[in-house]
Formats: sequence, C-alpha cells, structure tokens
Amino acid sequence: MPEVTTPYVTGTPCWVDLMAKDQQAALDFYRDLFGWQGQPGPAEFGGYAVCELNGKAAAGIGPAMSPEGMPEPPTVWTSYLATTDAQATQDAIVGAGGTLLAPVMDVGPLGRMLIAADPQGAVFGVWQPGEFSGAQVVNEPGALTWNELHTSDVPGASAFYGEAFGIEIEPADGNDQYWEQKVGGRSVGGVSLLANDPPGTPAHWLSYFAVDDVDSCADAVVKRTGTVLAPPFDMVAGRMTVVADPQGATFAMIKLAPM
Repeated sequence: MPEVTTPYVTGTPCWVDLMAKDQQAALDFYRDLFGWQGQPGPAEFGGYAVCELNGKAAAGIGPAMSPEGMPEPPTVWTSYLATTDAQATQDAIVGAGGTLLAPVMDVGPLGRMLIAADPQGAVFGVWQPGEFSGAQVVNEPGALTWNELHTSDVPGASAFYGEAFGIEIEPADGNDQYWEQKVGGRSVGGVSLLANDPPGTPAHWLSYFAVDDVDSCADAVVKRTGTVLAPPFDMVAGRMTVVADPQGATFAMIKLAPM
C-alpha cells in the first residue's frame, strides 16, 4: 500500500474533501464505489467524516452548510495544497491576486486551513498540518492519485501558484496542450486548458482517484444514478473517465498505465 508517512511539501496537493447536501448518501456512494469507511464525525467539527481506505485516511466528506438565507453551495470536490504557514500563505494568495473565501481557521489540534480562489476563479483549499498531515494513502485503487487544474490562463496560473506556493508549471513532455505542476522538481499535479471542457465550465480543480477497472466503475456510477461526463478512454497515462456522483460532484477515475 502506498502509505504517506512524511509531511507534504508546501504546494503539494495533500487532501481532498467533498461538502455534500446529503452527507450520508455521499458516504454510502463512495463506500460502494471505492471501499471507503467513514461516518459523521463530532459536532464540534461540523460532523465532518474522514473516510478511510484499509484503515488509512483517504478523503473527507462533510455536510454542506451555508449561512442562513444564502443558497446552498454546490457539491464539489476541493483539492487542498500543503503549507507550513497558513497565515503567510493566505497573505501570499491575496497579494498574488487570489480571492479569500474562508480565512485561516484552526481545526482543533489537527491543523489550520483556508479556502481561496485563484484569479481565474478555481477554488482550492490550503492545509497546514498539526496532528493530521493529509491523505495517508495515495496512488492505489480507491485512493487519490492526481490533482489537475483546469484554467483558461496558463501563464496567469503559473504566476499565481508560483508566487503563492512556489509551484512551477512546465509543459509536459511532447504535449503542447498539457502542463505539469512541479514542486522541488517533482511532478505533483497537472494543468489542462479549460477549452477542453464543455462550454461554460468554470475554472476548477479536478480530483483523480485510482481504480482497478475504469469501465466497471463507470457502470457502477450510472447504476447509482450518477452521470458519466466523459466515457472511458485511453490516453498516455492510462485509461480514464470523468463522472459526476448522484449529487453532482465531478471527479475522474483512472487505471494508470504500467510504468
């Protein structure tokens, strides 16, 4: 099992979570799809559930909440980037032209977090670890394996994430339509042109989960009243599909090609 036992380097995607209108339905859906085990947590943490894969933290699912009189937020997967100083990162985000959606807050002894949007509107989280560093299992079936920014302005994204996190965005080898996010020379995520998404799709981060069989997992999503947005197809990294869960949260599933 690819377990993570050391802290994530600043700028590295370290966690993903979902705020669902029906938390229990989401917990049931992802349990059946990925084998996650999780249940609503303590009230002091808003009932947030840490879902585990084989006993290791894989992702979070919480109940969507909005201030009284405000519309419910959309059900989306949020990618979190690691930092060692959430306050300094918040200042850097604002200084680089980002928008603060939820300022730095303490999450008990677990860590500190904030939610922001980059200048193109892609929403992401920031996590400063305390007792909890982030995903404890990655890159195996049922676990997070890739995080991808979809943007209409790659140079702008490069400038923003470089200033705020030290991320370098470079063209992928042999591909002039795809870029890699690198931290310390190590590839930690991707960047895709928003023009490749359906018209009207806003800038966003897309979470990829590894699976053993893309086609059967896509069928399982449909059987649970989810939606296949991009039917399974083969590409250089493997076979993948993009789907939406029954509450509308979009994510990708991939069976990685042998290295």
